[in-house]
Amino acid sequence: MKEYKMRRGEHLEDRIPDMEATVEEYFGPITGTEEYKGSDLYVIGEPDNPVFERIVVGTVEYSGKKDKLGVDFVERDPTELGPDELEAAGDAVSAKNEFLLEATARDAKSRRDSLKRSVEDDPDHDL
Repeated sequence: MKEYKMRRGEHLEDRIPDMEATVEEYFGPITGTEEYKGSDLYVIGEPDNPVFERIVVGTVEYSGKKDKLGVDFVERDPTELGPDELEAAGDAVSAKNEFLLEATARDAKSRRDSLKRSVEDDPDHDL
């Protein structure tokens, strides 16, 4: 599970006021929920895009701190995909990046840089 924080001064609920509808729009119907760090996240058991096997996504709430976006994209093994499904890979990458951009207001490069900084700033993280 990856957690993404918002840009300074922004909040997830302001960027995506209806998380359930937004998740369904990007990835398909929600089939259940899963608990993560005390928050219920949405599970898409059969995503619209065949590249995804399963998606878990939602708001991870922290008392006294800003909420974060929690996401776990489980993708199928590319060797198991047929030619038509492989063509959907580009759409899968686009859907992930567009959703994360809408939620966090950070593009892929900014998200990578932010993750690098958080690892570098973590004194308990072994490299």
